[in-house]
Parts: sequence; C-alpha cells; structure tokens
Amino acid sequence: MEKKRRPLLAANWKMYKTLSEMEKYLSSFLGLVAGIDDRDIMLAPNYTCLNRMVELLNGSNVKAAAQNMFYQDEGAFTGEVSPGMLLDIGIDIVIIGHSERRHIFHEDDELINKKISSAISHGMTPVFCIGETLDEREAGETSHVLENQIRLGLKGLKNIDIHKIVIAYEPVWAIGTGKTASLEQIQEAHRLVRDRVRELAGEDIAENLRILYGGSVKPANVKDIMSLDDVDGALVGGASLEPESFARIVRFEDN
Repeated sequence: MEKKRRPLLAANWKMYKTLSEMEKYLSSFLGLVAGIDDRDIMLAPNYTCLNRMVELLNGSNVKAAAQNMFYQDEGAFTGEVSPGMLLDIGIDIVIIGHSERRHIFHEDDELINKKISSAISHGMTPVFCIGETLDEREAGETSHVLENQIRLGLKGLKNIDIHKIVIAYEPVWAIGTGKTASLEQIQEAHRLVRDRVRELAGEDIAENLRILYGGSVKPANVKDIMSLDDVDGALVGGASLEPESFARIVRFEDN
C-alpha cells in the first residue's frame, strides 16, 4: 500500500559548522535539492547559525529547525533559548529529547514532556526523539523503553496536540557508530510506536503520524529504510554534514 504520509528528511548538524561553513554548505545544497516539492527538507544547525540560515532559506523548499529549546518563555535560565526567541527569528520546528540531550545532559522524560507541551502551545512542531540503548536492547527491553518514553513524553497532551508531533526513533547504539539497525528491527520499532500512538490518540492520528528513523543513515542505506511501511523519513547526523551526501539522502529514490 502506498504511503499517504509526506516524507520528512531532516539534518541534525549537532555541534558542527561555523557561520561561514553553513553559508558555504547552503550555496551548494540548495541547488542540489531545488525543485523537490513532494517532501519536506529540514536543516537543524547550531544556534549561532539559525538566524542567518532562516534568511538564506527564504523562498526555498528547505526549512530551518532548532536542535533544542527550554520550556519557559523567559527568566533566569542561563544558556537557554525560549520558544518565543525561536519564533521571533522564524523557527517553528524544534528537535526535543535527542539521545544526546538525554544521556549527556541528563534530560528526563518529565523535562522532555514540558518542552513538547511548550512547543505545541506556541504553535511549533516538536520532533520528539525516542530510542533504546544497546544494553536495553540486549536485555529485551526495547518495547518497554519505547512505550515508557512515548507515554511519559506525551503525558497530558490532547489528541489534537499529538497530531502536531513528529516522532523520531533513534536506537542510541546506532547513532554515530556506523551501526544501523536491521530493516526488520527498524520496521518493528516503528510499528510499535505507531501502535502505541493508536492506543493513545486513535486510528486517524496514528496513521497520519510521521515517524522518522535516525541512526547512521547514509546515501547507501536510505532507500531501503525509506521503503519500510512505517518509516516516513530520516533524522540524519554525520551524513548530513556534506551537502552532496545529504542531497542524495533527500533524493533517496535515486540511490
């Protein structure tokens, strides 16, 4: 059955690229993906590049996104950026709960839930990241971990709110390691996510929910990953740092 969900190919640059490096990237990348209008293309740079990136992407088919944000509107929160600050420069998509935020910066499900709720209340689209560690997978706890992250991350949200979310499944053991989950593992996890959202919010919302895969996605494997029934896009790290590489991922059918 042909998918009815619009693909989303998203780049997470993490802590890479200066302002000049970002500008050089876009001077090449925008030409490589020009004219593509049947999918969404997203770049999430560091904060110092965001404002200028929005300016350079104006009128293009590519959107800028933030890698993170705090849930409060303002206050004494040194080093944080609020939803309003992002909206003010034209950013309305934000990655929340990435495994590096969870495991390096110790963000828990309660904090992630507050960020998701704040993003939605400000009219933003959260890209909500979930995923298990290698120890959790080897212990047979993948289903339990994903179910918990979904339940706690979406706690208190109404169905109309869940409708606005994108979920990204990223097995922690496959991020930046060169390891990729098998196609069977990816489909199984994505189906589990969709089934849990179906239980929470109903059939219509579950079937329209976009679920991305992240974890060592490359031009060489993206076509097979995108062919899976419940995969609607990719959240790409290292392979998005070169414009030619990410353009090939965006044009996944051509690989």
